[in-house]
Amino acid sequence: MNSDLQTNGQNHRMTEDETLAKVERFLESFRLSSDTLTDISSRLTRDMIRGLDRRSHHRAPVKMLPTFVRATPDGTEKGDFLALDLGGTNFRVLHVRVKQDEKAVLKMDSEICAIPQDIMRGTGEQLFDHIAACLGTFLENQGLKDQVLPVGFTFSFPCEQKEIDKSILIRWTKGFNCSGVEGKDVVQLLKDAVKRRGDYEIGSVAMVNDTVGTMMSCGYKHQSCEIGLIIGTGTNACYMEEMCNVKRVEGEAGRMCINTEWGGFGDDGSLKDIQTEFDREVDRSSINPGVHIFEKMISGMYLGEIVRLLLVKMTKDKILFNGKVSEKLQTSDTFLTKFISEIEEEGSGEDNTKRILSDLGLQWSAADLRAVRLVCDTVSSRSARLCAAALAAIANQIRTNRGLDHLDVTVGVDGTVYRKHPAFSAKLQSVVKELAPQCSLKFVVSEDGSGKGAAMVTAVAQRIAAQSHLIDDSDEEDD
Repeated sequence: MNSDLQTNGQNHRMTEDETLAKVERFLESFRLSSDTLTDISSRLTRDMIRGLDRRSHHRAPVKMLPTFVRATPDGTEKGDFLALDLGGTNFRVLHVRVKQDEKAVLKMDSEICAIPQDIMRGTGEQLFDHIAACLGTFLENQGLKDQVLPVGFTFSFPCEQKEIDKSILIRWTKGFNCSGVEGKDVVQLLKDAVKRRGDYEIGSVAMVNDTVGTMMSCGYKHQSCEIGLIIGTGTNACYMEEMCNVKRVEGEAGRMCINTEWGGFGDDGSLKDIQTEFDREVDRSSINPGVHIFEKMISGMYLGEIVRLLLVKMTKDKILFNGKVSEKLQTSDTFLTKFISEIEEEGSGEDNTKRILSDLGLQWSAADLRAVRLVCDTVSSRSARLCAAALAAIANQIRTNRGLDHLDVTVGVDGTVYRKHPAFSAKLQSVVKELAPQCSLKFVVSEDGSGKGAAMVTAVAQRIAAQSHLIDDSDEEDD
């Protein structure tokens, strides 16, 4: 039976204070000073520069991938677009309308199409024929089959992008293993499948990373949006970099969006000094040891497991739960990251903590309840602070690139950790302000980056192509 202890003697208060003091000492390695965060920000800046350089990018842990998205929305985009989203066992098709007069990106309609297991593990031709069939059915249902609409394609698998409409699949993940696709251009495979059907056509195709989609989905209303941030199950960021610094792509003029892939920060050992024994254990027991070290310290897939490992160790050291570890608590991944948000919720946090600990088969005291909240707050705060250090590196890079005394920039942001945790966004924003004092960041939560954002990437690509065509025409007239 749980004992929500109510004794009011001096001895009990002393015991509770002592328990919390021991917990505080246990958590010291998670508390990163402002100086440490500034140093981490500088380390990421160095890695970003390595990733951008043609000679060092292949060794760089932060990959800094060119996206070939060369501009953000300027508010003149308009028209109808298709957005395709393949990132798991479902394939999504959307009809998106960009209305210049209302400054709105509207989802007109959408449809979800399941990808059966046999197709996930069949041939590439079968997969893309299935995608083309789903798209054909959607166009038929929407009365759009006679229109030739441009396409934004969010394909959430590791790819090397060669152009905005050319993306080579490096490897399958998430249970897919279709033959004949790795090493091939997925845009061409989509076009081939549509051509095999022969009953409809598609316009130009733009490949979209989900982080870029997050930035672009906010960019139509907020034209200062030049950073995209995802902090959810995983984490990543993108931003608009000066072309003269993107050494892996020809051309010096203008800007290009860079997909940082910052989850790999620390893969070369550069974060060893701030990794705790619990971070190392999470990494060791993951499916990809030694890879995505930064992501494992801050993202939703791992935060709950870090808390669980802390609670197990403190219980075995007889600091918590009267030294009695339940079987559930000793089982990997039983302490979900969403529990951290529930435990830290103002008002209902204590009741949530009691329920969660009881469900985990633990006998708790009042001291245990306070200690568990303290553990959750410390782990989530470290996540927000590390994320802020990385974001400050990007903001400072943009400001330095442009030779500005002060930068005003909007961040399009998405992800369950940012959206659901009661204090994460406030802590993140506060620390960014401290680490990048010459930058003012406005945060806008993205609406459907893989849908509306993908359409927006296509809309901007079309605008630039049209502008380029006009310039070419005027040059010919001059001749």
